[in-house]
Amino acid sequence: MTSNVYRTPADQAIAALLARSNRLGSDPKNTNYAGGNASAKGTATDPLTGQPAELLWVKGSGGDLGTLTEAGLAVLRLDALRALVDVYPGVEREDEMVAAFDFCAFGKGGAAPSIDTAMHGLVEAAYVDHLHPDAGIAFATAADGEALTRECFGARVAWVPWRRPGFQLGLDIAAIRREHPEAVGVILGGHGITAWGDTSDECEARSLEIIATAQKFIDERGQPQPFGKTIIEPLPEAERRARAAALAPYVRGLASTDKPQLGHYSDHQAVLDFVGSEKLAELAALGTSCPDHFLRTKVRPLVLDLPPSAPLEDVITRLRQLHTAYRADYLAYYERYATPDSPPMRGADPAIVLIPGVGMFSYGADKQTARVAGEFYLNAINVMRGAEAISSYQPIPEREKFRIEYWDLEEAKLRRRPKPKPLAGRVALVTGGGSGIGLATARRLAAEGACVVVADRDAESASAAAAGLGPADVAVPVAADVTSEDDVTAAFAAAALAFGGVDLAVNNAGLSISKPLTETTTADWDILHDVMARGSFLVSREAAKVMEAQGMGGDIVYIVSKNGVFAGPANIAYGAAKADQAHQVRLLAAELGGIGVRVNGINPDGVVRGSGIFAGGWGAKRAAVYGVPEEELGAFYAQRTLLKREVLPEHVAAAVFALTGGDLSLTTGLLVPVDAGVAAAFLR
Repeated sequence: MTSNVYRTPADQAIAALLARSNRLGSDPKNTNYAGGNASAKGTATDPLTGQPAELLWVKGSGGDLGTLTEAGLAVLRLDALRALVDVYPGVEREDEMVAAFDFCAFGKGGAAPSIDTAMHGLVEAAYVDHLHPDAGIAFATAADGEALTRECFGARVAWVPWRRPGFQLGLDIAAIRREHPEAVGVILGGHGITAWGDTSDECEARSLEIIATAQKFIDERGQPQPFGKTIIEPLPEAERRARAAALAPYVRGLASTDKPQLGHYSDHQAVLDFVGSEKLAELAALGTSCPDHFLRTKVRPLVLDLPPSAPLEDVITRLRQLHTAYRADYLAYYERYATPDSPPMRGADPAIVLIPGVGMFSYGADKQTARVAGEFYLNAINVMRGAEAISSYQPIPEREKFRIEYWDLEEAKLRRRPKPKPLAGRVALVTGGGSGIGLATARRLAAEGACVVVADRDAESASAAAAGLGPADVAVPVAADVTSEDDVTAAFAAAALAFGGVDLAVNNAGLSISKPLTETTTADWDILHDVMARGSFLVSREAAKVMEAQGMGGDIVYIVSKNGVFAGPANIAYGAAKADQAHQVRLLAAELGGIGVRVNGINPDGVVRGSGIFAGGWGAKRAAVYGVPEEELGAFYAQRTLLKREVLPEHVAAAVFALTGGDLSLTTGLLVPVDAGVAAAFLR
């Protein structure tokens, strides 16, 4: 229902459209992320003539129904759009019509019109929905989908044979609407559904009716085991996720052969059922069908043909063999159908990897794309299950899939994406990330495009820090004590499950104890060396294992200290632990260069404001050593520097980015002072 607070009929139409879109798009049963579109027709005053103008408001290209706002709508003059029928050059040249939509824009026109704009404008109905529900696509991809549509819906829903989205499809649906006034919508062969109504509420109700009716038919008429017998049971959850974490870096490395990818892991029950089923190989080879699906998932997945009981080394060897075969097969697919006008091949690596007994890995240029690819393949599994339940799964022909995947209009969407940030596609794990320098570093790395695993001994601090960086597609928290081998291993496993692996490890966790030599206890010495020397060693060791498995190089950065090279008073345990870290930088740079891993360090000093170490008592003790009030310690440190500047956590974070952002790609074994200039700490 719309509210009377809207000033004009146009306001009401837009409000109803957005509310309907958000409701439909928020439920994955109705449509996939960024899939489908919805529209409304109405009138608004033309500011040039003062006369009413008939308009179409429709979701623009690349938008998402569930989060659609007015800024995401394309706005077109309806009379101009419909006049394009008279100049339509035919299906062979229908791609030209998308450019023609720009000349139908009302005012600035809003978002870029999508290929489905014609469907919404040409259908004689005030409100139109086009969706990709799993149940609807099950009918659309069933071998006898047209007959099943008649059996399920009668004359209420018509069948439209497969046609690539475009102007001609809009004409086809408009003709059905005219010739079958009893119909409330259509099943689009190989694709999805479209429904219409005289009001926004009626349109939405009809969309939901088609989806619910299709699902009821599948539930009541479908065979109970559409994927055949279960031949591989899933591993128990803990064992399954441990296996996935162990495999993830290797699989990510394979999927990143052409360009770096981020990963997503899913062990959704529907995925586990599919990858353990008798028909896995047969159905996976057929590929997905809905255009939105295989644009994200590629034409077909890579499927492991070993059981989960196989030794890990055997699985890795077999995955490498299958990956080589997959790349050759994909190249052959491209060469089979490419024309001189086709866009260049975007890469031959799989976007979906299915592991029996374990689950699914999905990949993309960023975490959201990787996650959504997995969600789309889950949609595809549901579609295959539904189609096999009532008939047999028969997706659109491979040639048609290629025409969609390498459609110039889809290539244009990719060209419109913003330039990636410097750390896009990289995964960073920051220890001590819940406060101080660690938090500032996590913020900077996330701001520069990295996905961040915030590791901290304090689980609440880690969670708060990660939440402050953004959603789970940007950052995840991990509770980890770096002195514990098990905690460190678990932290990297969590990173592997969340993002596919780790490319950048920041050894920042630390604490400080300031005492003269005679007052320093063995407990003081042990805890400082356990956290900083041992902890850094454990983190770096695990990072090296993951990075070697990925085969993509990487960075390890140590947050050391000026005290690692400067002999100050009452500082024996802390200074010695920091000196240990400083030499680890040199040792590991020498050792890990062969696998493309760069190891560098930063020597901060006097980072008082925002520092968890100084707030924990170190500040008071250092202030006492220097004979100044604690609240003036930062200013005291600044005055003893050459630049007379106070060092903040953000300055250290900037140095981490400088070392890892790409401009210093040939630098390793370096310790960078971030101390505003302390001559006594100059490196010699």
